[in-house]
Amino acid sequence: MTYELKEYPDRELMMMDLADRIASELRGTLAHEDRASLAVPGGTTPGPIFDTLSALHLDWDRVDVMLTDERWVPMGSDRSNTRLLHDRLFRDQAAAAHLIPLYGETATPEDSLDRLSAGVEAALPLSVVLLGMGADMHTASLFPGADRLAEGLSPKAPAVLPMRADGAPEPRMTLTARVLNGAMSKHLVITGAAKREALEKASKTKDVMAAPVKSVLKGMVVHWAE
Repeated sequence: MTYELKEYPDRELMMMDLADRIASELRGTLAHEDRASLAVPGGTTPGPIFDTLSALHLDWDRVDVMLTDERWVPMGSDRSNTRLLHDRLFRDQAAAAHLIPLYGETATPEDSLDRLSAGVEAALPLSVVLLGMGADMHTASLFPGADRLAEGLSPKAPAVLPMRADGAPEPRMTLTARVLNGAMSKHLVITGAAKREALEKASKTKDVMAAPVKSVLKGMVVHWAE
């Protein structure tokens, strides 16, 4: 096993503990660096983590926050991960954090790629990354069968890539495996028996194209609750 598995008795405790751990790791970076960087997922799972994290004291004005991936929709859309950050993380203490966007107001992600890539590159390496995982073993927007998956998994990949997949209704912009693996601390949060089974399957497979999450499991701390 290339990852550390941390099991919790319930989801609420897991979310609180994970928020505390992320804050501690950011403080550790800020103790010897001018700035720290945090990459987080969208979706429904991390909301409670953001609620707790936003109230914790640290020098948020020295923290750059970005998404691990974003749907190519405006912030007004219910499907916008950027909207989730504004609603759940950029409040209270964390209102002072600096957002590094993964969405630009252009027709396609390719039209904004150079500008968004420059913003991400300037904040690397990531201090902390928090990832989610789908039952199909995708992480970020590195989906099995996605059009640029091989490029996204390459150690020579750019920092961000547009990505399209059958399971994703709209185009995405995603951090690549190179950037995720370059983080000083890596966390994966999953819930339920099905996702734990998917994680175990991914860790055992030799086909990373069928289980993209395997590409980032080395050195990962996996947080799981039923």
